[in-house]
This record gives sequence, structure tokens and C-alpha cells, in this order.
Amino acid sequence: MSGEVDARRELAKQRRWVVKLGSALLTGDGRGLDRSGIADWVRQVAALTAAGCEVVLVTSGAVAEGVARLKLKRRPDTIHELQAAAAVGQMGLIEAYEAAFQKFGLRTALALLTHDDLSNRRRYLNARSTLRTLLDYGVVPVINENDTVATDEIRFGDNDTLAAMVTNLIEAHVLVLLTDQDGLFDADPRHHATAQLVSFGRANDDALSAMAGAGIGVLGRGGMATKVAAARVAARSGARTVIANGRSEDVLEKIRAGDSVGTLLVPDVGPMVARKRWIAGQLKTKGEVELDAGAVRVVRESGRSLLPVGVTATRGEYARGDVVLCVDAKGTPVAKGLINYSSDETRQILGCATRDIAAKLGYMDEPELVHRDNLVVL
Repeated sequence: MSGEVDARRELAKQRRWVVKLGSALLTGDGRGLDRSGIADWVRQVAALTAAGCEVVLVTSGAVAEGVARLKLKRRPDTIHELQAAAAVGQMGLIEAYEAAFQKFGLRTALALLTHDDLSNRRRYLNARSTLRTLLDYGVVPVINENDTVATDEIRFGDNDTLAAMVTNLIEAHVLVLLTDQDGLFDADPRHHATAQLVSFGRANDDALSAMAGAGIGVLGRGGMATKVAAARVAARSGARTVIANGRSEDVLEKIRAGDSVGTLLVPDVGPMVARKRWIAGQLKTKGEVELDAGAVRVVRESGRSLLPVGVTATRGEYARGDVVLCVDAKGTPVAKGLINYSSDETRQILGCATRDIAAKLGYMDEPELVHRDNLVVL
């Protein structure tokens, strides 16, 4: 208990926050934008900024608002219908935020992102610089996934993941995921009357995944499982994650005050360096390499580079510098990394000792398949 109390008190000392609002909160479960709710959450964000915090707001709701504006009976299934709904809904969503923030004299900026924006290293760095500059100007960035153009190949999948990746991007200290639930429970409270709220835990605790289940909302793509996964992503940069009910009175102010609100998940490892954090955040990899037992052990336990001698197979087509997934013989992910050779070159040097690479290829660009500085253990 003392560990939780101390961890919650630390929240008041943290300067940079990412706050995510879900579709169920913002749209009243599909009844159009809850403007009074938005006004109240904006009031709380304004209080955070007045206390010296920098806040980035990640918002859902564009598609859900578009569904309401277009008077559709349910969320569309096809890509073009979803994109059309997002385009319509984005107008009302951003107008509502702009009007609410203006009442507190705060300037806002809209940033629409896709996973493709953060998978390209140059665009990743550009996005980071832009957001940091906005914060330096005292602006509150409002971020949403660019559903108008996103496809399954380039989308984040849910705004919990987007919020976590933005947390890594700007090296925020706190990620708050506001939902219509009180937090993470040890069982589904809708079906188990004795379910207990998990008020405190470690982000990488495997038991959390079983508690979270795999539920997905009608209007949103997320669920408690995505929030636990987001907490793990945020933990890579040392951020603390709070999952809480956005309908609770003054929820953001209570979180900052250290009150026992929702579920607090803390990192159990130090923050990664920026380059490795970017690698770890790549949801879409170009291919994969299969490691033998020895290579798995060396990568996981010793943190050493991956050599061709420890690779037994490769799948997919990739180029030098692409992000690949490293798996064991059962297909279990072990690590991600920037590979030094193309897929064609890798096939030629599978199981090859470093000294024999040049003989196989006629040259040797690097002695390692993936250097340890470009390798992230999962």
C-alpha cells in the first residue's frame, strides 16, 4: 500500500501529461458529442496547465460523431464509409474543443496521425519536434488518428495505442486513459459481482492481460486489453499510466493530487533511449527472422547483438534498415530490430559464422545481422 501511496504522490510532480478521451465518453454512447462533458474535461486540462503542466490531448470521437451527424444506425463496416464518417465527425469534434479551450484563454492545435507517420524515422522526428514546439508555445495539441485516410495497413488500431505512442514520442511522464469504467478489475464487473478494482500494479505484469480480457466497445475499437497494452508501451519511456472513469468528478485534478482514483500502472524498468523506443513502437514490421535457442538466450539474457549464426529461417521481404521481428522456434516474439541485410542477403547467410559472410555474399557490410544498439527485447 505504501508503494501505491508514494507512486500516486509522485504524479503531482510530473510535468508532461498525455490525456486520452474515449468515444463512449465523448459521444454519450452514440448520441452525438457530449459538449458539456467536453467543457468539463477541458476545464480540468486548463487546471493542469495553470499548475505548470504541459498537456497533450488524444481524442477519439470523430467516427462516432460522424455516425451521429449522418444519422446512421450503427458504426459502418467498410473503409470508405468509416473514412466518410470520420471526415464529417472531425469538423464537430474539433470545433467543440476549440470553443471550450478558448473560454480559458488556451490555444489549441490539431494533429492527425497515422501509424505510417510514426513508422518513418524522419517523420517521427518531425512530429516530435512539432509537438514539443507547440508545448513550448503554451499550446494544447489535440491529436486524433487520421481516420479519413487511414487503412488497416497503416492505422494504430485504437486511440489507446496512439496515446501511448504519443507518450513515447514526446517523452511524457504521465498517460491518463479516461474511459467509461472505473479502471481495471480482476474480473469483468458486468458478469462478476465480486470483481475488485485493481488500484495499483506494474505495467508489465503478465497477470493484467488475463484480467483485461478482450472486450471491444460498439463505437470504439478499444477495450480494457488495449489500455493494458498501452500502459506497457508508455512504460518504455518511463511513463506512469492511470486508467480511470472520465465521468468521475474532477478526475484529472484528483489524479494529480495523488488520490486513489482508477488503476495506476507503473513501469518496472528504466526508460529506453529514444531510438530503441521508436523501434519498439513499430506495430507493423517488414518481416521476421527465426532464432535458435542459443540466440534467443543470448538476446534475452545478455543483451548482445544478433548474429547470422543464430538465425534458422526468415520470412517476408525487407530491405537493409527495415524493422524486423525476431521470434523463437514457436513463433513467440523475442525482439524487434533494424536489420543490417536485406531478406535476400539474410537467406544466403542463415546460420553462417561472421567470418564466412564475405565468402557467402562477396562482401560484408556489418558483422551482425542486428546490432544490439538497434535491438529491443520484447
